[in-house]
Amino acid sequence: MADTYYLVTASAVVEEQVAFDLPALCRASGADAAQLQALVEEGLLHPTGRGPIDWQFSGEALARTRKVLRLAHELDLGLHGAAVVLALLAEIERLRSRSP
Repeated sequence: MADTYYLVTASAVVEEQVAFDLPALCRASGADAAQLQALVEEGLLHPTGRGPIDWQFSGEALARTRKVLRLAHELDLGLHGAAVVLALLAEIERLRSRSP
């Protein structure tokens, strides 16, 4: 008898107008504050505010954070490598949207 494997994924719809402060984004994404600060330093997240205490992240930041952390983990990349992969994926999507 063949083994059957199931992949279960979880997703959440978050409106762009939703704002997260640093602790809320940590809870929602499963990242710790140091990881999120590194994502900001790498240019992958663009919060408003002067520093970590005042930062506010858009709803899109949650999906982006999860994607970056997943890429870094699954492909055994650092954050810089994950940033390169995200840029390449965005470029592929842009090129596909231009094709007739």
